[in-house]
Amino acid sequence: MSSNVVYAIVKAGGRQEKVSVGDVVVVDRLSGEVGQSVELQPLMLVDGEKVTTGADDLAKVKVTAEIVRDEKGPKISIMKFKNKTGYRRRQGYRSSLTRLKVTGIK
Repeated sequence: MSSNVVYAIVKAGGRQEKVSVGDVVVVDRLSGEVGQSVELQPLMLVDGEKVTTGADDLAKVKVTAEIVRDEKGPKISIMKFKNKTGYRRRQGYRSSLTRLKVTGIK
């Protein structure tokens, strides 16, 4: 393992993502304008050989990201059908997503 690898596991949109500086991540929709900076909650920080997981130490860590754009996920088709009754329902769904670019881990 290289000694200059710095990455963090952050909680974003109900999921956990592994991010480092410069990464682009797609998460559930966040409120904010394009170009606005947001702060993500770190759950773990790896700085070379040192791994930080304690809540007190992670309170000092800031993971910042910039909103690149809002987008929509792939279309999911939902079909409901009951045999011999003439019951058919078709529905579609696209999730709202936000694309983030990680700008700093401090």
